[in-house]
Amino acid sequence: MTEIAFSSSPSSSAGLRQLRKASRRRRGRVLGLFAALILAGIGLTLMLGQSFTPPGLLLRVLAGETVPGTSFTVLDLRLPRAVVSVLAGLCFGMGGVAFQIMLRNPLASPDIIGISSGASAAAVFAIVVFSLSGVAVSVVAVCAGLGVALLIYVLSWRQGVTGARLILVGIGLSAMLQSVTAYLLTRAPSWSLQDALRWMTGSVNGARLVDALPLLAALVVFGGLLLGRARDLEALRMGDEMAAGLGVRLSATRVSVIAAAVGLVAFATAVAGPVAFVAFLSGPIAGRVTGRDGSLLLPAALVGAMLVLFGDYAGQFLLPARYPVGIVTGVLGAPYLLFLIVRDNRSGGAL
Repeated sequence: MTEIAFSSSPSSSAGLRQLRKASRRRRGRVLGLFAALILAGIGLTLMLGQSFTPPGLLLRVLAGETVPGTSFTVLDLRLPRAVVSVLAGLCFGMGGVAFQIMLRNPLASPDIIGISSGASAAAVFAIVVFSLSGVAVSVVAVCAGLGVALLIYVLSWRQGVTGARLILVGIGLSAMLQSVTAYLLTRAPSWSLQDALRWMTGSVNGARLVDALPLLAALVVFGGLLLGRARDLEALRMGDEMAAGLGVRLSATRVSVIAAAVGLVAFATAVAGPVAFVAFLSGPIAGRVTGRDGSLLLPAALVGAMLVLFGDYAGQFLLPARYPVGIVTGVLGAPYLLFLIVRDNRSGGAL
């Protein structure tokens, strides 16, 4: 019996190493495919719209050549929209899946538990009541998103924070904040109503390249913090006791992950509005495609970028009328939310 145990051990460990190598190769191929699809989507957005820009002419314009009409269309209209869509999607996807992994619940998404609603309500309040615009509204939205996240955390605290309690508190606050936003819209003057409506649905209409700078900064700072905590997050997926046994400092990890995830979502919301269900859908989609091995942070970020980029293009050119990207992603996300609630009621599913 002893000889059999020892002789089978090397082969089993070798098999395990092969499985891990195969999983890493598959993960690398999937990430490469995601990146290629994003690049293809950017090219599609730059070439195809109300007019067609040939690839050769597009490359000349991107290289700096001035072509009357085409340079304005590509550099001032299409390129900022594509860049902001990708960066906002990266922020939404990574921030959303960080919450879902930490709380081990796919419903624990910032747009479900009220963080996006808080940023939206504050932005609409700033527009309607104080007639603010531009950067000032974005600053208000970011601060409100952080404040709502802190309020949810405090209200959920009872000798620690559990995922179910935090989600229920967040859903309640989200409903209240959405009611506030709806009331403010009924009181909004006509000249500010359209600007305020963007904060109800999410849109990259009128995006500028300068809007990409805060998103890029958020990805570097908050995204870098999350990627640095990737191993701790993976340990939390196995439960608090197992994570603590592996040396993870639970409270410090949760606070830093919440702060970074909220920062990503708040900055994305400040630029593009609360693009519905991107933070919610990115993690589950990435998990099903890449499998459970390895961190979902980067795959979910890439899925989020694809959802916003292709959702915006579909809303502009593939549907009978023009719709903001938040409408398109909302149509995709609402049925999945209902499915997830039914499934979890039956089996208590997790990401």
